[in-house]
Amino acid sequence: MDTSSIVILDFGSQYTQLIARGIREQNVFSVLLPCTASIEEIRAQKPLGIVLSGGPCSVYDADAPAADPAILSLGLPTLGICYGLQFITHHLGGRVRSAQKREYGHAEVSVVDSATPLFRDIPASLNVWMSHGDEAVELPPGFHLTAKTSNAVAGIANPERQIWAVQFHPEVHHTKQGTTLLRNFLFNICKATPDWTPEHFIQSTVVAIREKVGEGHAICALSGGVDSSVAAVLVQRAIGDRLTCVFVNNGVLRKNEFFKVQENLREKLGLNLVAVDASARFLGKLEGVTDPETKRKIIGNEFIAVFDDEAHRIAQQAGGVEWLVQGTLYPDVIESASVKGPSQTIKSHHNVGGLPETMKLKLIEPLRDLFKDEVRRIGRDLRMPDDILQRQPFPGPGLAVRILGEVTPERVALLQEADDIVVTEIKRAGLYQQIWQSFAVLLPVKSVGVMGDQRTYAYTCAIRAVHSEDGMTADWVPLPYQVLKTISNRIVNEIPGINRVVYDVTSKPPGTIEWE
Repeated sequence: MDTSSIVILDFGSQYTQLIARGIREQNVFSVLLPCTASIEEIRAQKPLGIVLSGGPCSVYDADAPAADPAILSLGLPTLGICYGLQFITHHLGGRVRSAQKREYGHAEVSVVDSATPLFRDIPASLNVWMSHGDEAVELPPGFHLTAKTSNAVAGIANPERQIWAVQFHPEVHHTKQGTTLLRNFLFNICKATPDWTPEHFIQSTVVAIREKVGEGHAICALSGGVDSSVAAVLVQRAIGDRLTCVFVNNGVLRKNEFFKVQENLREKLGLNLVAVDASARFLGKLEGVTDPETKRKIIGNEFIAVFDDEAHRIAQQAGGVEWLVQGTLYPDVIESASVKGPSQTIKSHHNVGGLPETMKLKLIEPLRDLFKDEVRRIGRDLRMPDDILQRQPFPGPGLAVRILGEVTPERVALLQEADDIVVTEIKRAGLYQQIWQSFAVLLPVKSVGVMGDQRTYAYTCAIRAVHSEDGMTADWVPLPYQVLKTISNRIVNEIPGINRVVYDVTSKPPGTIEWE
């Protein structure tokens, strides 16, 4: 990476990914590392500065994250946020204790040292977002107070050591001057250059792929969605016809998707595509399985197995295949194999980890460090068509994680019809590109209904629609009443086997976007 970069050390905050996004929005590359990363790992990134994230622990606990205090002696500009401030205070000779009055939510902060470069162009009083139960009560030697609330220390600095810290969270939108503060750290303190652009990413990624693959051949796991399609186009630009794309029907695709995706990828992107109908193979493995995580792992393992089989066949024609391309994104990495020491894995993703040891293919994941909106920007610079770039996200395990309980051919058929109605009506209302995801979920719940003069006993369908920027957080969409009414009427009247429709009004957190 020959652009400016900032290393973020993650102590387990739910907001850490927002720091990464906030920095990247300033066209500065950011890389997220676990707080336990070694000094060598940090230096390998050649960072201009370091950010210490928030976190749920207390610095004085015996099980506090085992970060190396030597990170504070690297001589790099350092910004501590929330727990990061307490880590700095604790390890440089100050004192942190459990606060008598904890601060959560909105708070008023007064800037004490307006001359500090971190608070340049920031008003003397600002509204911020707090989330902490500890407080710094004694500052380390050489540090001075830069900001405070009525209850506690809100900012400290030691310019000689190039260390600044704030107790609040500038990365969340509730802190109105947060973007200005991050910009001050990046450009006034770290002297970063805003040179991380889609064009630069494309050029550097193509060169890196070309060098990595050499004269080898690759196969790409294509789903027809934004992520895998952009990944395929990038790799194709790097190695040309030595890329063969493989699209698998796993039996839980949307209605007619197996044929629509083939048409899009061949005609609109000009990709060398092999289509494999493995629906019976997948559905057979899923028979009798009800646990959500087991479903994901079965589909993930079978997904890889199909590609392994296909690679052997393609290898005979191409003289060998060494590489497997996947459209893994940063949220997948964060949720599947969290870099946060104290945090938990939320759910596994079929394209993150879990590769069998016997698999001979090596991975290329060109989008692994990107968020969804960044991928779409890359796709636009690659001049990919909007109907591919604006396609709503679709989970790798497909409809299997939208069918609660056992996945059977009958239930897949029901959900395909319901899902098609939801997407059709939301597009007809002109809302499709305004919504992050909108879909149907088939519940393992049957209820009594009346159609005509006859009693019915059929499944319940839930409708889900959410707004989001990157899939890490989401708010449910208040769909217009008429749209909901039309969807409900069509599903109940057109799909025998479903007689009740409900609407999901849960945000993420506390829920997830998918039901499984």
